[in-house]
Amino acid sequence: MTAVNGACDISLDLRALDAKVLAKMLATAKQSAAKAAKKNKVSFEWKRVWTIEPRPFDPALMKLCASAVKEFTGSAPELPSGPLHDAAEMVPLMPTVMLFAQSSPGISHCKEEDTPRPHLDKSIRAFLRLVETTVEKVAKEA
Repeated sequence: MTAVNGACDISLDLRALDAKVLAKMLATAKQSAAKAAKKNKVSFEWKRVWTIEPRPFDPALMKLCASAVKEFTGSAPELPSGPLHDAAEMVPLMPTVMLFAQSSPGISHCKEEDTPRPHLDKSIRAFLRLVETTVEKVAKEA
């Protein structure tokens, strides 16, 4: 026996550091949805839940953060990400950057997320170094 849903809700989280790229991504998603709906003879509608314009991190803080992370891990991969959550609200008020701890098994925002103690230790040390170097930089500029 085959069961067919009468309705389906899908959420789509689009992120980009450039507003034009973000707009193009949204347009492509809408076109793809319309094409799939037509092909499958179903209807669909878009409902915007939340939106925020791209807000980049502070370049000077990003350099300090990368340096601090490299000191304790040997590398500092940059995530093509802008501030979300509380950080997004801080960007208009002050320079902002985020330092992430490595999660195992490489996933986040779910119950399976875990940060092994050695990774957490390195992240805390890198964060403290970031604070120290930021304070030193601010003191020199004062």
